[in-house]
Amino acid sequence: MALRAFADGALFAEAIGNGPPRVLALHGWGRRGSDYRHALAGMDAIALDLPGFGASPPPERAMGAHGYAEAIQSILDEFPSPPVVVGHSFGGRIAVCLAAGHPDRVGPLVLSAAPLLRLETGRRPAWGYRAARRLNRLHLISDERMERMRRTRGSSDYRAVTGVMRDVLVTAVNESYEDELAHLRDRVFLLWGDQDREVPVPIAEASLRLIRSNGGNAELEVLPGVGHLVPVEAPEAMRRVVAEALAG
Repeated sequence: MALRAFADGALFAEAIGNGPPRVLALHGWGRRGSDYRHALAGMDAIALDLPGFGASPPPERAMGAHGYAEAIQSILDEFPSPPVVVGHSFGGRIAVCLAAGHPDRVGPLVLSAAPLLRLETGRRPAWGYRAARRLNRLHLISDERMERMRRTRGSSDYRAVTGVMRDVLVTAVNESYEDELAHLRDRVFLLWGDQDREVPVPIAEASLRLIRSNGGNAELEVLPGVGHLVPVEAPEAMRRVVAEALAG
């Protein structure tokens, strides 16, 4: 796999294979395109480093999956026909937005462990934390102290990033994609690990029902013994599903 620059250096990607690309792969949060090295072996594909990850520089401003879809949409010019788009986790959010926004330029989707719907309302932060945020806005608690409190409360992904990428994460985790799923008309393959604790199978099942109830063509395969990182944990299964998507 060779790392190549696209979009005048705004995007970098692993180029897989030697022929015209047919697959566009979008990785998960905190990962990079090389996650697909084994899953897409033997195929002609472009596996992006999404903005802010791997070799691709971060976006200038915070944005969610829709913003990311528009930021990378120029990569579609590299494909002679609408590609199969593979999206894992955060990349799955972007894939759905890309397909909904550019239906004539995107082919079937293969989505794994993508948090497409919010099935539960998140718990409200504790009173003390809410009070601290208010005091911080009033400049009665320092930014440094507030940051220490955030780091004790946030997820590992949240604690690992700062600046614009933290704002991107906050934006994305508060999004849900009911409208986008309802407008998908090409085939959608949902590939999930039954041991996924980050994005459990009921999210895939609810996404499947939503797509089908709106006339879409979707199917779900649940992989026994597989966790969240499907492209790395189950590359053979992903390669098989991508090959099916390519075959039409």
